[in-house]
Amino acid sequence: MAFAIQFAIDVLSLGGAYALMALGLVIIYGILRLVNFAYGELIMVAGYTMYLSSGSGLPWLVMATLAVGMAVLFGILTDYAAFRPVRAKSVTAVLITSFAFSNLLQNAALLFISPRPRNVPLPEIFSQTVSIGGAITPVRNLITIAASIVLLAAVAFLMRKTTLGIAMRAAATNFTMARMLGVPANLIISSAFALSGFLAGVVGILWIGRIGTVVPGVGLEPLLVAFIATVIGGMRSLPGAVVGGFLLALIDTTLNYSLSQDLLKFRDAFTFSLVILILLWRPQGLIKGPASGQRT
Repeated sequence: MAFAIQFAIDVLSLGGAYALMALGLVIIYGILRLVNFAYGELIMVAGYTMYLSSGSGLPWLVMATLAVGMAVLFGILTDYAAFRPVRAKSVTAVLITSFAFSNLLQNAALLFISPRPRNVPLPEIFSQTVSIGGAITPVRNLITIAASIVLLAAVAFLMRKTTLGIAMRAAATNFTMARMLGVPANLIISSAFALSGFLAGVVGILWIGRIGTVVPGVGLEPLLVAFIATVIGGMRSLPGAVVGGFLLALIDTTLNYSLSQDLLKFRDAFTFSLVILILLWRPQGLIKGPASGQRT
């Protein structure tokens, strides 16, 4: 019983983080039909914001709020600096500028802060453990589960019940038609980048809460996880991104529990093999997104 509880908590906490990462990526892809490769650097921005504000004497919640706010700001800046000037050009041009902006942020962190890991201030509760049904689990896992439930519900409400969300869904279905019907293109795209930045900021706090440090390349693994989860679930489907995130977490956690110590270093190889099998079965992803219009 304790094993089942521990396994479920690990899957839900990791899956919640993965789902939020994937959502931040697929929101941009749904509208622009392009992968934001600077998404991982928004997590880095959140981490370094907390590190730089650690000596200010501010309460931790204020620092966390500031970190999320900076991720939102840099998310919008990504649109203005890397996407908007060239999004009417070729896909190749946009991808190159996305990579370039990602490299720019990483090198700025290397140059102006440090290439070495820096400790990020975390509240004591992140290092505490709690016993549930005989299973001992870190409190941060429960915080991750609660935060992911709240945010996933909030995003679902935003996309289904608000004017902004309905406009985003319309733009994701057929951007050209949505513009012809009066949907403000630049506002919708900037809002999508802001929402993606918000999710990246929250993920940054939860992700760095697991490792306790921040480095310039801290966003690479979350970016890779988000990309794999969206490919599994469906690149144009928000529910698919959530399903892909939880499925990837289930695969990772199962391998962590079942592989021997000698084989554990090959976990990523096993994970990618299973992902390939899923894509051979469902190349379009587990959940098909809406019919797509032209990229703009």
